[in-house]
Amino acid sequence: MLSLVKRWNRWGRPDGERLAAAALSWALPAAMIVALGLPLLFILGKAFLRPEGGYAGLASFAEVLAAPGLMRAAGNSFRLALTVTALVVPSAFAFAWALCRSRAWGRGAFRQVALSPLLAPSLLPSLLPAISLVYLFGNQGLLKSWLGGGSVYGFWGIVAGEAFYTFPHALMLLCAALSAADARLYEAGRAMGAGAWRRFATITLPGARYGLASSALVVFMLAITDFGVPKVVGGDCDVLAVEVFKQVVGQQNFPRGAVIGLMLLLPAVFACLAERAMSRRQRAALSARSSPYAAGPSMARDAAAFALLALLGALLLALLGAGVAASFIRYWPYDLSLTLAHYRFDQVDGGGWDAYFNSLAMAASVAVIGAALAFLGAYCCEKLPAAKLARGVLSSFAMLPMAVPGLVLGLGYAFFFNHPDNPLNVWYGGLALMTVCTIAHFYTTAHLTIATALKQMDGEFEAAAAAMKVPFWTTMRRVTLPVCRPALLDVFRFLFVSAMTTLSALVFIAGPERSLAALAIVAMDDAGDTAAAAAMATLIAFSSALASLAVSVAEWRLAGRERAWRPR
Repeated sequence: MLSLVKRWNRWGRPDGERLAAAALSWALPAAMIVALGLPLLFILGKAFLRPEGGYAGLASFAEVLAAPGLMRAAGNSFRLALTVTALVVPSAFAFAWALCRSRAWGRGAFRQVALSPLLAPSLLPSLLPAISLVYLFGNQGLLKSWLGGGSVYGFWGIVAGEAFYTFPHALMLLCAALSAADARLYEAGRAMGAGAWRRFATITLPGARYGLASSALVVFMLAITDFGVPKVVGGDCDVLAVEVFKQVVGQQNFPRGAVIGLMLLLPAVFACLAERAMSRRQRAALSARSSPYAAGPSMARDAAAFALLALLGALLLALLGAGVAASFIRYWPYDLSLTLAHYRFDQVDGGGWDAYFNSLAMAASVAVIGAALAFLGAYCCEKLPAAKLARGVLSSFAMLPMAVPGLVLGLGYAFFFNHPDNPLNVWYGGLALMTVCTIAHFYTTAHLTIATALKQMDGEFEAAAAAMKVPFWTTMRRVTLPVCRPALLDVFRFLFVSAMTTLSALVFIAGPERSLAALAIVAMDDAGDTAAAAAMATLIAFSSALASLAVSVAEWRLAGRERAWRPR
């Protein structure tokens, strides 16, 4: 262990502090190995077995490569991910710029609207985004005529749903990248006669390139691995994530499903290598001598920013609002009268109100524990020079969850934690295991969001603390945490809402006595109670919105005390 912390000897750190940093740097990847690595090894090991048991070697791989339908699905997945990335990243960057670099009216409200897709579960037709697309553009949709005879079911329907789903993920990263900037650079540009567009091209874009690249990787991985939207509106456009479900759940062909899961892991390898290459070239946007940037008055800029925020916000609210309205309609499209009868969950299948309160408890645990782990993990990777090998392992694992389909991760948990020889099998079916699984599933976005914020801070903060013999945990608590608090609160909100709305990774490990709201929606939909399922989805969205509002109020109350150096 001591050989891994020699770099800190030059800082004059006490031995106890160096050992504490090394222990923290090793504890986090060890936890990731148990929560992510071992379950994936168990499910991926199925790729080398026959469906009836016994070693099969590479036979399953050969079968998948020889199947034209699976290769067509792979091509569709790749084209879909590229298209969604090309649409979402520029739109999210423009939205983030309007939020962080203008004085447009209502920026706080528009930020909440932009994060509203996180409130909507998106797995089956009973869940909000899919319901909204079908109600707006389906065979009996209100806006079906806008498609000019086309159909929402197919490639472009998937693109629309995936864009709705991935937009807030990209926005979180880009807001973190644009929220910190040195005003001296812009003042120097104006003094040298550089116009607004020149300053944007030479200062803003280069300063945000890590956030842009990270958001592109995240959107690409989310789009290529998502199961919900293609399952609902995919039509005859097959994708790999749906093929995993068909092979594992429909045909009980675990080896072939594991092989397809391996194919979906390839983007994670690429993303890990790309992120590490970009990280080495990233420079801090804030130093100890920086003057935080604040947008000056400009009517033309603010008017354009408000128009952009209003346009994109209206599109997002339309997709979310249509599904909410459906939960209050008695019988679409024949009886459009309003009713609250669909909210009587105790009269339908799915676990009733207990499932909803179980989801609340799990989401709160995921948000608190997950945000803390994501901050510590990003801090180890970006700010602690101890245990280089551990930090490399942690960085690699941090990029992996985004490319792992929830169905594959859930199957891995089922095989690993339900194994009779595993001492952790007592967790199987309980809220604790579902909490761990959910944190592992959504760790990448949380880690990258905080890492992006940490990269904006110059290493001079830590160097000055070392020179004054201040322990790293004191610097982290008194300097790093206040600076990164906006990103940390975004992560808290993201994890809470994701835990409320996720389903795919938990469907295999949730016990019958510990049902969740999302699982209840599936049960209602299977039983034909589609309106009740829409009502439960609306309740999930409403609860997530309240949590987001509470986080925003907490941020506003803390801003003056802990972040007085940053202009409003």
